[in-house]
Order: sequence, then C-alpha cells, then structure tokens
Amino acid sequence: MDDLLLTLKTTFGYGAFRPLQREIIEASLANRDVFALLPTGGGKSLCFQLPALHRTGLTVVVSPLIALMKDQVDQLQAAGVAATFLNSSLSTGEAKSRLRGLHQGEWRLLYVAPERLMLDEWRDNLTSWNVTALAIDEAHCVSEWGHDFRPEYRQLAKLRALLPDVPVMALTATATERVRADIITHLQLRQPDVFVASFNRPNLTYRVLPKDQPLKQIIEFVRKREDESGIVYCATRATTERVAEALAGRGFSARAYHAGLDAEERSRNQELFLRDECRIICATIAFGMGINKPNVRWVIHHDLPKNIEGYYQETGRAGRDSLPSDCLLLFSGGDAAKQTHFIDEMTDEHEKSVARNQLRVMMHYAESSGCRRTELLAYFGERFPVNECGACDNCLEPRETYDGTVVAQKFLSCIYRIRQTGRFGVGMNHLIEVLTGAETEKVERWGHHRLSTYGIGKELARPAWAAVGRELMRLGYVAQAEGEFPILELTAEGMNLLRTREKITLTKPLSLPKAKRVTRREGEIECDEILFAHLRNLRKKLADERGVPAYVVFGDATLRQLAREYPTRIGELEGITGIGEKKRAEFGATFTAAIAEFLETNPRLKFA
Repeated sequence: MDDLLLTLKTTFGYGAFRPLQREIIEASLANRDVFALLPTGGGKSLCFQLPALHRTGLTVVVSPLIALMKDQVDQLQAAGVAATFLNSSLSTGEAKSRLRGLHQGEWRLLYVAPERLMLDEWRDNLTSWNVTALAIDEAHCVSEWGHDFRPEYRQLAKLRALLPDVPVMALTATATERVRADIITHLQLRQPDVFVASFNRPNLTYRVLPKDQPLKQIIEFVRKREDESGIVYCATRATTERVAEALAGRGFSARAYHAGLDAEERSRNQELFLRDECRIICATIAFGMGINKPNVRWVIHHDLPKNIEGYYQETGRAGRDSLPSDCLLLFSGGDAAKQTHFIDEMTDEHEKSVARNQLRVMMHYAESSGCRRTELLAYFGERFPVNECGACDNCLEPRETYDGTVVAQKFLSCIYRIRQTGRFGVGMNHLIEVLTGAETEKVERWGHHRLSTYGIGKELARPAWAAVGRELMRLGYVAQAEGEFPILELTAEGMNLLRTREKITLTKPLSLPKAKRVTRREGEIECDEILFAHLRNLRKKLADERGVPAYVVFGDATLRQLAREYPTRIGELEGITGIGEKKRAEFGATFTAAIAEFLETNPRLKFA
C-alpha cells in the first residue's frame, strides 16, 4: 500500500480514492497550482486535507462560512488531524491561544475567512507561519458570473505577491466554463492542472411540481418520508419560519435556519440537524454550504431558485452517501415575477443583466419537458450519453403534448408585425397584451391596437401565452435580448417556421398529479374508541392543571391517531399529527405511559 492510500485508510477510514482525488493530491504535492471541480459529495475537502499531512508547514484553507469551518475542523480533529479555525465565533482568549499555536507550528491546517486573511496585520502572520499550501474552497465565489459572488474573494489574488512560492488549489462543486476561466484568471493560478469531474449525480431523482398550496404539498411529501432527513429551501426568512412551524405543528421534528436568528439558536438548530436529533431544516439558501451530512434523503425548493448553479448545489446536499435521494422544486410563475421585480430594482446594469439571464435559464429548466438531468449537465457543458435518465419526472412520467401550430403562428406573427410597423421590439408582457387585446396606454400610444394580430389570442389566458412564449424560446424560435430591455426577436428558425407554417408540437404546462389527493379529516381516523375516551380524560386533566382549553394540549386528531398507533415510547411519537418538539417534551412521557398502562389490560386492535 502506497503512502497516500495508507493515509487515506488510517486517517480518514476510506479504502479507495474517489474519481480524480489521487490525481489532484499528487499534483498538489508536486507544488503545482490546481483547479478542481468536483460535484457536491465528490470528496473535495480530502484533496487539500490529505496533502497537508504529507508536507511540512501549514496549509491555509480559505472558507466562506463559520459553519463550514467548524464542521470540517470537528471532523478532522475527530480523525486525529491537527486542524483549527479562526473566526468571529471565538472568544478573545481562545483566538489568542490558537494564534500562539500557529506561531509555534502546532497546526497542520488553518481554516479562515477571506476577510480576515486580507487584514493588514495578517501579512506578518502569513509570512512567519511557514505556509506551504493555500486552498481556496467554494472558489466560484470569486466570479461575478457565479451564483454566490463575494467581492472579498477577489482580494485573494494579493496572496500571490505575499506568498509567491506557495502552490494554490482552487476548488468548487459548481461552475460553468465561463466561471472556471474567471476563477483561474482572478486567483492568478499559474498554468494550473485542471480537473473537472462529471456533474452527474445518478442517485438523485429530480421533480418539478406547480406550486399549489405549498405547505400542504410539503407536508404530503414529508409524511411519506417520516424517518428521513431533509432540507426545505425558502426564499425568505419569514417563509422558513412558517414552514417549520407548520411541520412542527403536525408532529415533525423541524427547525428554521436563517440569518435573522441569533448565532446561538442558528448554531443549535444546525447541530441538532447534523446529529439527526432534528429531521428537517427549513432554511434560506446560505444553509448547508459545505456541510458534510451524508444522509440527507431529500431537498425541497419551496421557491424558485435564482439560478441553475445555486439549484444544482442545493440539490447536491441530498444523497452525499450515494444512496437514492429526492429533489423536488415547487414552481410558480409568481415566484419568477417577484424575482424579476427585485432584479428591476438593481442599480448596476451589469448585475441586472447577469441576474436576468440566470433567472431565464432557471425558468427554462423548471418548465422544460425534456430530461432534467440532460438539461442540468448541458448547462455545465457536459453531455449526458443517453436520451432518458429514468430518474426525473419528465422521463418517468412524460408530459402530454399538443398540436401547437396555431398558437405558435399567432405568437410569432405578433412579434413580426410589431417589428414590421415600428422601429423597436417589445418584451413578453407587452406582446401578450397585444395578443389578448388589452386596452393599455402603451398599446394605444404605440398604435399596436391597429395591428392585424391585436386580440387574436383571446382564447388563452395571459399565463398560458407566457408559457407558450417561453417554450418557443427554449425551442430556439424566439430569442430574448439581454440587457435593460429584454425584447423578443424572431430567430432564423422562427422566421422559417412562420413562413413554412410547419406543424409544431408543444408541451402542456406542468400540472398537478392526476391522482386524487386524500386529506385526513378528524372524523376519518379509525382508532380504538375506548382508548380515545381514556386519552381525552387525561387531556382534560392536564389542560385544567394549566388553566387552558383542552385543544391547547392536543387536538382530537392527535388523540385519535395516538389511539390508532399505540405509541408506548417517546421515540414512537415521531410523525403523530400535532406533536411538535415542545409538546413531545412536555406531554410525551405522560401519554405514552398512559397508553402502555392501557395495553396491560386491553388488546391492541388492528386497523386497515
């Protein structure tokens, strides 16, 4: 067994390297600059952790999040590696102690945020600590074309002048070719060895559903996976709180995670999730970056992500142990409209253009009828070798199609007529107003009410026309200009289709599953009626002691489910409607003991 494999086995407990890990490690140990793109769960961290144990001196790891640093340092220390971090979470005394250790050469790896690394007083530290390698994790943060641009990452290039002989490794789990080039340029990597692994995560199943009463959709999804860990990503702090409360109110172990919580509560919720004491985290997008929890079985996006890269990275937090896992996106045109509004309020035109383009691509993905895996990989410049992946909604349950020749001709004709009669094009909203015969000030002012295409599309609602327009864009018949005015133009293919009137097949919009959804009603829960009466008496006693109405303790639906499931241990209360963590802590032991006592003299009934 060679030295690298021996370290892998004895320190990290793995019997073999994952794809590209050995090659990356060997390039780093040869003191070459490295750019490494490995998917989430692909073993990025090991690529700089293992070499640190095979070279003298200190490896400095640039990391953007406190949680990420703590998670990795905890794992390294548990494996016996001398690793530490410095960030704002430490007391003054602890920070000084760690700095002393760095000056005395006690540590092999130091995790630090880019802001702290670039402070003036750190220049002397870095030159005196015998730094022999620099690893920049989440390197996509350096690029304004990436999904998580952070200006402070741009400053890291100054380290080249400060540490001219130190090899640099840049690592990311998500980057288009444009972002890759940006990273190499801005970090001043010197003829780097470039390693790009496949973006395919074969164990993930991707699904998109139209958003319709999202809380009910999420609860229905989670109810089928009660023993599994998952993440619900939400666009706002308020939504994370609302979803977490709704889940907890139905007996699921769920917590919120967002920047508005105090650091202690945020850290506690994360720790509970990492230790499987909390099954579900409802979080804003910052949660989970680099968190190495292998058994996340599902990820739900309550809201439309801003871009494909963010979506890919967030879904990538499911199934890091390579076991089958599910990714569900709830899509709403309203979410896209909200994001468009926020984009319109941006002051920087370049940022606005980037954001518009990213959102457009995200919407194309959400509404596409093609294989979702193929579309995701194509975005990152990778070709999926087969036509169907067999693990996305569009491959498992292909959407219905229809003859879209007439609606396509109307849409394309309207673009053509507007362009023909004026010196400028228009955007999607105005075009649809012309198609549907809207009487707006702009339609009148520009004379578009006199066009032959005015009002020819009254048979479809505005959202339906928007879906037609977006599909025609996806199919390459219509192009949308980038920049401040996203006007629609016919492509050469679109002009040809307009002239030839060839038949075109379009896909019906996303729809809810046809199967009738069953909603649980209080009176429909079949249960042991004798036990139910017994528990109702107990509930009244507890409520009277607290001076509250009985339903404040538990609702009837909760009692009926208890009288059906017969839980006799607190752990068995998981999944019972209406029992959140607080109520489980306060009443769980009392109710489970009462049920156990009841079963000593009564039989356990079976229900269908």
